[in-house]
Amino acid sequence: MSDNSDRTTVTAETAQRPVPRDRTHWLYLAVIVAVIAGILVGWQAPEFGQDVGQLGTMFVNLIKMMIAPVIFCTIVLGIGSVRSAANVGKVGGLALGYFLVMSTVALGIGIVVGNLLEPGSGMNIAKTAKQGAKLADQAHAAGGTWEFIQSIIPTTLLSSLTTGSVLQALFIALLVGFALQAMGKAGEPILRGVASVQKLVFRILSMILWLAPIGAFGAIANVVGKTGLDAVKQLALLMIAFYLTCLVFIFGVLGVLLWGVSRVSVFKLVRYLAREYLLILGTSSSESALPRLIAKMQHLGVERTTVGVVVPTGYSFNLDGTAIYLTMASLFIADAMGKPLSIGEQVGLLLFMIVASKGAAGVTGAGLATLAGGLQSHRPELLDGVGLIVGIDRFMSEARALTNFSGNAIATVLIGTWTKTIDVDRVHTVLDRKLPFDERTMVDDDHGSQPQQDDTKTLVPA
Repeated sequence: MSDNSDRTTVTAETAQRPVPRDRTHWLYLAVIVAVIAGILVGWQAPEFGQDVGQLGTMFVNLIKMMIAPVIFCTIVLGIGSVRSAANVGKVGGLALGYFLVMSTVALGIGIVVGNLLEPGSGMNIAKTAKQGAKLADQAHAAGGTWEFIQSIIPTTLLSSLTTGSVLQALFIALLVGFALQAMGKAGEPILRGVASVQKLVFRILSMILWLAPIGAFGAIANVVGKTGLDAVKQLALLMIAFYLTCLVFIFGVLGVLLWGVSRVSVFKLVRYLAREYLLILGTSSSESALPRLIAKMQHLGVERTTVGVVVPTGYSFNLDGTAIYLTMASLFIADAMGKPLSIGEQVGLLLFMIVASKGAAGVTGAGLATLAGGLQSHRPELLDGVGLIVGIDRFMSEARALTNFSGNAIATVLIGTWTKTIDVDRVHTVLDRKLPFDERTMVDDDHGSQPQQDDTKTLVPA
C-alpha cells in the first residue's frame, strides 16, 4: 500500500510541476511542409528529386546511429535494477508468445482481404516482370534461420554497439543487465553511470530530430522522382486496400484487445504517439521512432524492464504490418499473372514468409527481398511479378512501418498489464494530457524511482 501511495504522490507532484515550453511542435509542422514540398519537387523536377534522396538516407542513418545506445542503456537500467531474474524471463516469454499469435492473426486478415478484393485480377504485367531474381538473391544473402540465430552473437562485446544490429545490442544489454543484477550493491555505481549516459544519448537524439524536415524532404522527393504519380494511380486499389486493412487491424483488432485487457483507448494512445507517426511517415522507417517509443512508453508508466525487453524484441519479431503486406502482395502478384494461389498454397507460402522475414529483419528492402525469396522457393513462375510491386513498395512501406510501430506500442501496454509492470493511474494521467512528455530530455527522472521493497519493484539509483 505504501508503494502505491508513493507512486500516486510522485505522479501528483510531477503533474503540478511546471513543464518547460515545448517548441518542438514547430519541428513537426516543418516535417509536414517538407513532405508536401518533397512531393512537388519530385513531381516537377524528378532528376533533382532523385539527387536529394541521399538526404533522407542520411537522416535515417543518424537515427540508426542512436538505436544501439538507447537499447543498451534502457535494458541495462531496467534489468540491472530488478533483483528477480524470473521477472525478466516472464516478460520475454510472454512477449514472444504474443508476437507469434498476432503475426498469425495479421496473416489471416491479409489472406481474407486479398481473396475478397482480388486487386490484381485482369492485369498484364509482362513488361514490368524483370526484377524478381535480383531481390530473391538479396533474400538468400540474408541467410536462413540458423544464420539469423548465429548473427545475434556479436564478434566482440563492444561491436554489438557499433554494427547497427538491434538484436546484438539487445543480447549484450541482457548479459550486462543480469551481471549487474548479480553484483547487487556493488553494481549500483555502474548503474548510476549508465543512467547518466542515457541522459546524454537522449539529448543527442533530440538534437538530431531537428533535421527531420530535411530528411523527410529528401526521402519523399526521391520516391516521387523515381516512380512519378502515375505509379501511384495505376496500383491505387492495392495501396488503398492495404492501408485500409492496416487501419482495421490497428483499430479493430489491436484496439479492441487493448481496451479489453488494459482499459486503454487506442485513439488516445495514437494521439499520444502522433509525433512519432509523423516522423515515420516522413522517413518511411519505423526505426526512426524506436528511441522515442522507448522513452514515451517509460513516461506512460510501463516499467523500464518491460519496455527494454518488449520494444527492441518487437522490432524484429512483431512485424504485423509486414505480415499483412507479404500476404496481400503475394495474392496480388499471383492474380495479376493469371496464376492464382490455392488456399493451401497461400498458407504454406505465407507461413514460410513470416519465418523468413525474421531472418531479413534490419536488411534494407527486407519486405521485397522476403517476398521474392518466398515466391522463388514455392512458386518460381511468379517471381518476375515482383517487378510490379517495386514501383509502389516505397509508399506501402509507410503503412508497414506505421502498423509495426503501432503493434509494438500496444504490445508494450498489454504485456505491462499482464505482468503487472504498469502504473495504471499514470497511464490515464499521461493519455489525458495532464502529464506532458518532456521533449527536450526524453528522460523521465521521477517514474520508477521509488526504493526497492521486494522482488517485483524496480530500483533506479539516485
